[in-house]
Amino acid sequence: MNVPVDVWLRGNDFATTETIQGVDREPRAWTDDDVRGILEAMLKTMNRLKHPGEPDSPVALRGLSWIVNPFEDGGVVIAIEITLGAAIAGPLDIEQAALEAMIARVLAPYISSSARLIPSS
Repeated sequence: MNVPVDVWLRGNDFATTETIQGVDREPRAWTDDDVRGILEAMLKTMNRLKHPGEPDSPVALRGLSWIVNPFEDGGVVIAIEITLGAAIAGPLDIEQAALEAMIARVLAPYISSSARLIPSS
């Protein structure tokens, strides 16, 4: 399956739509590893658009803000923001609470003990 992702880079007044390809499972069957892969692919897409023609750089799942929001036509979207800009992936056919829980588990190792997660709902 492919997942559309809209990317806005800081300093630009437009967004670019890209596609995350090769996702093995439909969102309702995702595991934490699938969610990790989507988040990493979103960050890599942002980096690739900022630095076209350069080889992919490794990414780390730290220092990002995220939220899962309902999409107006059904499903949900994952929105992330970093200093570089923002990316929104979806819509995805998965329950919001289930996806939020998976993202929280995936990002937990990267959050300092002094930081707090604030749920969106």
